[in-house]
Amino acid sequence: MDSGTHLVMGLGLAGLASVDPAVASDQTLYAAVLIGTVLGSQAPDLDGLLRFKSNAAYIRNHRGASHSLPAIGIWTALITLLLQTIFRFQLPWLHLGGWVLLAVVVHVFVDLFNTYGTQAMRPFNQKWISWNIIHIFDPVIFLAHLIAIVMWGLKVGNPQIVFPLLYAFLIVYYCWRTAAHYALQKQLVRIDTVHEAGDRYILIPTISLYDWNVVKRRADDSFLIGDYRHGKLRWMDRAKCSDHPAVEKSKNDHSIRAFLYFTSFACAEVQEHPWGYEVRWSDVRYRHRKQYPFVGVLLMDTEFKTLGSYVGWLSEDRLQKRLRMNTY
Repeated sequence: MDSGTHLVMGLGLAGLASVDPAVASDQTLYAAVLIGTVLGSQAPDLDGLLRFKSNAAYIRNHRGASHSLPAIGIWTALITLLLQTIFRFQLPWLHLGGWVLLAVVVHVFVDLFNTYGTQAMRPFNQKWISWNIIHIFDPVIFLAHLIAIVMWGLKVGNPQIVFPLLYAFLIVYYCWRTAAHYALQKQLVRIDTVHEAGDRYILIPTISLYDWNVVKRRADDSFLIGDYRHGKLRWMDRAKCSDHPAVEKSKNDHSIRAFLYFTSFACAEVQEHPWGYEVRWSDVRYRHRKQYPFVGVLLMDTEFKTLGSYVGWLSEDRLQKRLRMNTY
């Protein structure tokens, strides 16, 4: 989820902590739990600092080790120890650590529901897990938290009632979205008029509750990109992946390797120039205004030596500017 949603979730879990008698009866502990759930709800995304190293490092590692099983324990221990130090080790470890742990677990768990996914099963499995059920910013989740937090702040609702109701509603909401995703996934085969044996579909959530983007991977490794709107499936673009020798050579570049490590929906196209080749890998899951803004681009000379590269989110104009900066 986005940082704003993780923030309101941290505050919401602090409100939910009022059901814990030890927290509700101790204002000092309540303050520490509030700080702990907010920090815990943000901590796994500290890997965003890798942007300062390079986009490739960020893309390869974001939501990787920081969202793994060991990391959940590490974040919990670090935040709990920090708060105990601040409050001079006068707080009950179990209650404080338990709520911090819940905040970290919720962060990692809800990230599994969007398209980016996480490597939550590391070190046992380094596979990216993305269930493609909830948009990275879901207005229902955000507004539900916001309403509950405002009610808590204005003291117009008992937090011991408001927040259990909030999370009961969200559990139902997540179950409904999961069931809707599963049902539509099964339905696509029947409603797709150009379905062929071997076609595989991926549904991508949008900010709308009922509209989805759709990517179909064909047996020849080409992609059809479309959407499901108002109960109808339509195809808008086809991405045919190039088998030019430059494509295979591009996989040796560390930036392109980082891009391909993150996504299994990458498709390459090659442009030949007098000075060499431009290989552009695009993640076809993300289509915006007839373009694919999440790219890995490599410029190579005629001997396949790297001239410049870029990985990340960019418009066409900004991409060309960045490549020229890297080349000269």
